[in-house]
Amino acid sequence: MDVERTPEGRRLVVARSFARPPADVWDRLVDTAAWPEWGPSVAAVDCDERRIGSGTTGRVRVARLGVWLPFEVTACEWDGERGRWAWRVARIPATGHRVAPVDGGCRAAFELPPAAAPYAAVCRRALGRL
Repeated sequence: MDVERTPEGRRLVVARSFARPPADVWDRLVDTAAWPEWGPSVAAVDCDERRIGSGTTGRVRVARLGVWLPFEVTACEWDGERGRWAWRVARIPATGHRVAPVDGGCRAAFELPPAAAPYAAVCRRALGRL
């Protein structure tokens, strides 16, 4: 786990490399229907948009707790080979998600507020399920 400066400030970063094109991983990251497949803390998503963009809103049902929490995507940029999106869940800054090309594939990373350091284990599981 690294510490990096992001548009949201200083964040802890958990990352993994994939032998897949960046666009394939990005598609999974922005597809709300796929979130419960790779996100261990997301049991369900209620959103009018299948693919998120800046300003997308909806709600997620938190796994194990079963409660629905509102979300808003605060940033979402994709240039065709690299991208990043971030969101707030229940008005609290949550994880950032990004993908960039590397030799023969791509690297995906999740950014966490320092106070959410224990959540890094969940992010590692999510990267393994992408």
